[in-house]
Amino acid sequence: MYTLFESESIIILLSAVVAFSSVMAFVLPFIKRNKGDARRREIAERRNELSREQREEMAHKRSRERPLARVNLMKQLLVRFNLSRLAASPGLRRKLTIAGYRQQSAVLTFIFLRFGLALGFLILAILFFLLDTDSELTGTVQTSIIFFAGLAGFYLPALLVKSITQKRQDEMRLAFPDAVDLLVICVQAGLSIEAAFARVTEEISSTSETLSQEISLTAAELAFLGDRHKAYENFAERTGLEGAKSLGTTLSQADKYGTPVGIALKMLSEESRNERMSRAETKAAGLPAQLTVPMILFFLPVLFIVIIGPAVLQFLSF
Repeated sequence: MYTLFESESIIILLSAVVAFSSVMAFVLPFIKRNKGDARRREIAERRNELSREQREEMAHKRSRERPLARVNLMKQLLVRFNLSRLAASPGLRRKLTIAGYRQQSAVLTFIFLRFGLALGFLILAILFFLLDTDSELTGTVQTSIIFFAGLAGFYLPALLVKSITQKRQDEMRLAFPDAVDLLVICVQAGLSIEAAFARVTEEISSTSETLSQEISLTAAELAFLGDRHKAYENFAERTGLEGAKSLGTTLSQADKYGTPVGIALKMLSEESRNERMSRAETKAAGLPAQLTVPMILFFLPVLFIVIIGPAVLQFLSF
């Protein structure tokens, strides 16, 4: 039986220590190297991340500066041609607001597009007639075409704005009675006007996103503006709907005279539904007159062919 302090035990212990030291001396440099590589990779990844964030921030900053540069350029051009006074027109700003363009630069962009397109169409028409040397049109006709080309370019933005406005108002007008019904339900359930507008914003979004946005802006104005009547007026101006004006008048009178809001909104809801039904009946009554021309062009010729065709074929067969 060996003890711990015998020579064989000491030799075995020393051999084990030497072997372990040799292995560790061989392995440690690789472990340190791997830790260093991992650290360098971490630093490189962090550097790339910071570089990417800086590039994104610079790109975002440039994207914000580009519209400002375009707006400044348009301002300078309008001032140079003495057209800047047109940008102060409240009627034009109101039309663009109803169309959904509420940016500060909307009026400048609209005016610049009108005159820019007019000039562009004029130049294109002139170049067309200069390059078309074989044209048989007289000078008067060519001048008239050039003039109408410029006129078309001038009125094209206005027509586009009018079309967009009509589509927005048709969408809001169709969903407005439902919005008023929801307001009646919310008010009768005990909600305040601010909470009712906020609730209607969520419920009406699936039916009309445009009307939902306008009601959401009104809810924000009711929460932050001190004058409710002003918030209702802004809602009517942004939408351009007669129903919105009636809603603002009804709510303002209810606040002023203490009329129960639920009863007033219920009456307005009935009027809105009746108005929507009246518009539908008007459209239905106008359908026969609108179908007259398609029937003459497409249905009657086919009907005559079907009726007279066999007799004509039988006559030709003799």
